[in-house]
Amino acid sequence: MVRRRARGNIQNVIEQAVVSLTPDAQIRLKELLAKEGNPQLALRVFVSGGGCSGMQYGMAFDDMRRPEDVTIDQDGVQIVIDDFSAPYIRGSEIDYVDSLMGAGFTVHNPNAVHSCSCGHSFDTGDDAGGAQACGCGH
Repeated sequence: MVRRRARGNIQNVIEQAVVSLTPDAQIRLKELLAKEGNPQLALRVFVSGGGCSGMQYGMAFDDMRRPEDVTIDQDGVQIVIDDFSAPYIRGSEIDYVDSLMGAGFTVHNPNAVHSCSCGHSFDTGDDAGGAQACGCGH
């Protein structure tokens, strides 16, 4: 279920900003949220300028909601996205990967035309800002 708040022309962008979770990501997020013990917490997914490809993903638990946020409820896990980030991550899928190289959340973003091999940095082809070193060595 997606909850929207009308806000001028941004409504069309927000409607397309649905982010989904893989079953592995959903299970891991439910575990982490249960440990926090705050039923108001949601996963805030955002992008910011920086990283070696120009934009970088961020995720954090957040119990605050802003009027321009979109909240997606996927089987008991709430995902919150701000209006700046929405167009960059529209249609993305968040996965949880546990491998020999490490464990963590990754974003499969259909809007990214280029990603750094670190998996935390991407470029949508829109002039999102200058690339900067992200420390991944790539």
